[in-house]
Amino acid sequence: MLYLKKLNLLFALAFAVLVVGCKEKDVQPDILTATDSTSVSDRQAINAWLYEVMDDAYFWYKELPAESSLDATISPLDYFEKLVYQRETVDRFSAVTDDIDALQNEFNGISKIFGISYSLSYIDDGKSNIAAFLNYVVKDSPAAVAGLKRGDIILKVNGTQLTQGNYATLLSSNETVAVTLGALQDSKIVATNTTYSITKAEVTEDPVAFSTVISKPALGKTIGYLVYTQFVPGNAADQDKYDNELRQIFADFKAKGVNELVLDLRLNSGGYISSANTLASLIGKNISASKTFYKEQWNDKYIAYWQKQNGANALNYNFQAEANNIGSNLNRVFVLTSNGTASASELVINGLKPYMNVVTIGENTAGKNLFGSLIDDDQERWKWGVYVMLGQTANANGESDYGTVDGMTPNYIVEDSKVPYSAFGDENETLLRKALEVMGIPAATTGRTAAVKTVEPFRKLLRDDLQLRKNLMIKDGILKALNQ
Repeated sequence: MLYLKKLNLLFALAFAVLVVGCKEKDVQPDILTATDSTSVSDRQAINAWLYEVMDDAYFWYKELPAESSLDATISPLDYFEKLVYQRETVDRFSAVTDDIDALQNEFNGISKIFGISYSLSYIDDGKSNIAAFLNYVVKDSPAAVAGLKRGDIILKVNGTQLTQGNYATLLSSNETVAVTLGALQDSKIVATNTTYSITKAEVTEDPVAFSTVISKPALGKTIGYLVYTQFVPGNAADQDKYDNELRQIFADFKAKGVNELVLDLRLNSGGYISSANTLASLIGKNISASKTFYKEQWNDKYIAYWQKQNGANALNYNFQAEANNIGSNLNRVFVLTSNGTASASELVINGLKPYMNVVTIGENTAGKNLFGSLIDDDQERWKWGVYVMLGQTANANGESDYGTVDGMTPNYIVEDSKVPYSAFGDENETLLRKALEVMGIPAATTGRTAAVKTVEPFRKLLRDDLQLRKNLMIKDGILKALNQ
């Protein structure tokens, strides 16, 4: 018999740390690790619990090895890896953590950070030195307060040049850092005398990083542009704060007659499915609360359970009725993507495709059509938790063909490698420029164009100190503990 316990939608559900945006085949997923000091008896109990949860909820539970064949005395970190189905190619996302409380805040966009998101690229022909190119600075974060912004280039940390071997330690291991900026001079990136000191602090990130309306009346175009960085409905003070912020933005788009939309998801690696539904419901053309946004497939036990509880269509989820939907004024939507675009972002792209033309621009997405939930011990015997892949999603047409390491291939492949990065909304910014070009909007011929340099990525993976960037899609208000 299945035991399900509803969780609080926003505050009692969290997820484990997993970064898998990288497209390099020889790079393994960076799974949350921990120093395991648990006793052998505790390990046995934790591992038995892990197996019980996976045997019940896991999408591929039928592929689990026999419990009797496993060594229950090993670290839960190692034990869990023996349960994961085809880690490199299929389930790249399930994970285990030994500190579920620490992840609760991270899930809701609250974490102790500098507040910078960056890409790493080589800056010399010998490929010994690298720079961190800031693609996003969180509003009201220590970095933003200090004066850092999108487009800045970090060359040194605490006086030391960033290299392939030291960047991770320099950018993540210190509570306070002094960062030295670089500048583009004669096609080379050189250090400047500008230094900022920043100290990590607890920050609640607003997922709406930027929005604007670009008016081109001579061409009959009014373009809404939105940079959205994570799918989180609200915060502790207001559970719907960020979803309502989206609604206000689309109310403004609607009032101004927006007839083209550019949705910038290049920095968005997922979050709550409910917020994905909110966003898609504000965009979709000829949609209603009676039309399917997406469908879910669970393991056979849960399919039977849900259908018994709620009927044959129990796993079909419809759009929401949103008064500020602008779909009637759109024929298409442009979505800007990167290797870090994942999960709920991909769900929005896939879910809108049956209803309108979705034009993608950028790089291949992460390729996550799976959803999961963090499950903790309902007896509260320990702080271990497991992020389990419960199933996969498909759109109204049953399409779900992007769940591979290659992800979704964009309609227009454009590598975001020109630095320094232009400000969000700048019509010459690389990906936005391509969207405007496809719309038939020529580049400005007047004014001086800022110098840029094309750099070679150190690794095709968005790096940051934003702990929420985990390529995850979260099933809202779902199961806490499961027992056969």
